[in-house]
Amino acid sequence: MATPGPRRFAPLRGPAGISPFHVDPPLKGIIFDMDGTLCEPQTYMFREMRSVLGIPQSVDILEHIDKLPPHQQPPAHEAIRAIERKAMASQTPQPGLQDLMSYLEAYQVPKAICTRNFDIPVQHLISKFLPSSQFYPVITRDFRPPKPHPAGIMHIAQSWGLVDSSGAVDTSGLIMVGDSLDDLTAGRLAGAATVLLLNDVNKELATHENTDLVIHQLDELVQILENGFQGRVIEPGRLPL
Repeated sequence: MATPGPRRFAPLRGPAGISPFHVDPPLKGIIFDMDGTLCEPQTYMFREMRSVLGIPQSVDILEHIDKLPPHQQPPAHEAIRAIERKAMASQTPQPGLQDLMSYLEAYQVPKAICTRNFDIPVQHLISKFLPSSQFYPVITRDFRPPKPHPAGIMHIAQSWGLVDSSGAVDTSGLIMVGDSLDDLTAGRLAGAATVLLLNDVNKELATHENTDLVIHQLDELVQILENGFQGRVIEPGRLPL
């Protein structure tokens, strides 16, 4: 078994690694959550969704809808989509969003989105705030199973043609950026490095075992990637929950 070490990627600004004997792997792409990550958190939406569905905070919204009788699922989905459509009008981009996207595009770093939102708010955010940015693929809640399951991230890696020598999907060159435990868990279970965008309601996740690195603003990633990403130490093969 390899010696435990921090998750690392080579600096984007220069040659990979610092010596012929120690070469950090290249970054292959970054996956972003949407609400609370690309745009400012709209956490009130989830309270409204649970209220309209009549469920407590401890119950996962999408899991609840999936367990409803088939004839009750379409109206339940439409009820939460209506809340998201209304919230769309007040979407605010995260500080540093434009600078980070411009930097990633300059280095041609692939970008994707993996969110539990439905597609219309995602496309609204891209067209309004990032019209020149390319995200592919865009994984919304129509993709099953949703986060915290790693399937969406695995699908993105496969779409980018990331496979190892045996032909298996290889996510080791990816970073998942998000603001929730679902994001961090999906990233960790997929085998990607994880970055937490800190806010007033997720501070307890800063020291969570699924968090590799913490930032307070998106454009902090520019300097981190310039100098070479280095996360916390994770035991090889360990998938903490």
